[in-house]
Amino acid sequence: MTLDELICFYNAFAPESIARFPEFYTEDAYFKDPFNEVRGIPGIQRIFSHMFGQVAEPRFVVTDKVVDAQGAMLVWEFSFRVRLWGKGETQVMRGVSHLRFAADGRVNYHRDYWDTAEELYMKLPAIGTLMRGLRRVLAA
Repeated sequence: MTLDELICFYNAFAPESIARFPEFYTEDAYFKDPFNEVRGIPGIQRIFSHMFGQVAEPRFVVTDKVVDAQGAMLVWEFSFRVRLWGKGETQVMRGVSHLRFAADGRVNYHRDYWDTAEELYMKLPAIGTLMRGLRRVLAA
């Protein structure tokens, strides 16, 4: 598995892609994002299955990568629609994934970093109003 193959996997990610995680991740791979922390392919698959149940038209686009001998950082945009808020408009979240690889090239560490306040909470109807007001008060 190469990094470019992994990027293609995410750029073309669909519900049927979930079964392919063993091709790209080790059996005991660690995954963490702002809401989840799991170890192992079944846990990672559960997170992404849940994502497909919560949002419509999810799409990852890797926009940049930084690679060294220790791993890689992928810069990405995640677009989606939520029926419960946002009037069904497409939302976009931006983040970075820190990856480390096993000797066979598969991912054994995946940590996602993204700003939950800016990328999610500020877009929610009630919480968003509060967050935007707080931002105005605290801004220089």
